[in-house]
Amino acid sequence: MSDDRQHRIRQRAHKIWESHGHPHGSDREHWEQATREIDAEDAAAKKKPARAAAAVKPKAAAKPVAAPKAPAAKKPAAKTKAK
Repeated sequence: MSDDRQHRIRQRAHKIWESHGHPHGSDREHWEQATREIDAEDAAAKKKPARAAAAVKPKAAAKPVAAPKAPAAKKPAAKTKAK
């Protein structure tokens, strides 16, 4: 375990211990919880650059939307000849 990771876990476990009211005999549970939280943060941080790179890709230009066609004008009715 790297010194930095262990230090982060130790700090997190201490904060958990404090938030639970300084209980005696819960150090293992606090350490395990802190380890899970730090591991989850590290995993999320590794995935983040891949998502950020995907977001930077230029998108294709959107196709312009054609305006709706106006209804065709009615032709005038043919005039009937008077007899």
